[in-house]
Amino acid sequence: MSMLNIEVLRKAFDGFDHNRSGSIPCDFVADILRMMGQPFNKKILEELIEEVDADKSGRLEFPEFVTLAAKFIVEEDAEAMQKELREAFRLYDKEGNGYIPTSSLREILRELDEQLTDEELDGLIQEIDTDGSGTVDFDEFMEMMTGE
Repeated sequence: MSMLNIEVLRKAFDGFDHNRSGSIPCDFVADILRMMGQPFNKKILEELIEEVDADKSGRLEFPEFVTLAAKFIVEEDAEAMQKELREAFRLYDKEGNGYIPTSSLREILRELDEQLTDEELDGLIQEIDTDGSGTVDFDEFMEMMTGE
């Protein structure tokens, strides 16, 4: 989970930890997820709370809350990210061939980080174009953008 997501979770958690005890009632988790716009299934949420609330106190400490929230946030983010990356890929795959030339990839990388030298760009492209085809297919592009 990204540091940004953890910061957002910390703020939401602290907002519901009214007495600053370092824990929140399990009942508040659904409200927090709703407030963050995260979809969830109530039955699955209840099962996960039971699983994550290790000491069965009916309250979640922040690490337990993060573990629980990650099960909803990461899954949703991965789907949304893949959709966004597919759309970005299509912008560069103008002919719809299912790949983009490494020259287009060079433009993308240059836009992401203007400080990259030509040597660094060459190294990155060589690393990303794993089959040495001179093109990057969606899987290679996805791996580059997500590290997965």
